[in-house]
Amino acid sequence: MSAEQHQAPWGGIAFLAVLVVLLISGGIHTYNWMQDEQQAPVQVIDFSGQFEQLDVLKLERLIRQSQPGSFFALDVNDIHRLLEEQAWVYRASVRKQWPNRLKVYLVEQTPVARWNEDLMLNPYGESFNAEGKNLGLPRLFGPGGSEKTALEGFNAMQRLLRSRQLDIEELSLSERFAWQVQLVNGIEINLGRQEFIDRLQRFVDVYPLLSEQPKGVSYVDLRYDTGLAVGWQNETDTNQTKS
Repeated sequence: MSAEQHQAPWGGIAFLAVLVVLLISGGIHTYNWMQDEQQAPVQVIDFSGQFEQLDVLKLERLIRQSQPGSFFALDVNDIHRLLEEQAWVYRASVRKQWPNRLKVYLVEQTPVARWNEDLMLNPYGESFNAEGKNLGLPRLFGPGGSEKTALEGFNAMQRLLRSRQLDIEELSLSERFAWQVQLVNGIEINLGRQEFIDRLQRFVDVYPLLSEQPKGVSYVDLRYDTGLAVGWQNETDTNQTKS
């Protein structure tokens, strides 16, 4: 075998080694370019959806602070988690749009009631941070973990009361799950623990008669099998009426 035949394989191996080095170097360069925000920045964060309480400028700052890299380095899963951790975000959808845009679709929380003063409830009985906002919503109180029970009770009572154009201002659910309600007109209703809807129906039935009395009603106690007790405004005594 000639010297040229011995050298040929080594020449091919050397060429292949150089090619591999060039490919690795090019890959590293490309990767660094893709990670460099100055080379491929996220120029636009496009928010869409219907919202009133959300501050999209604040959300954009959070996104840029958490993902300071380039368009290619940006992790949409991390941004998705970050957005859904924000108080007024119920759901978020995030995707990249070539070459430099981030598309964000937001579903805002829908508050239906305040919960224990510092939180709010959405229609599903899930609590979230109110961030100090007061939207004039009904106030609900109850032990931790009773959010859905309290909201379901509130909705059932409100449907019944609307037949008399009455609205609940405050509802309290005790540790023993006894119900107490204060109406917008100031009347307090004590329903106790059992059959609270049937007891409230009793109040709804007798309300027209009570509203015709010369003195205003202060409270109504319905913790009786067949009757109710009425406290009149500016009086310390209680009149009890049997149904």
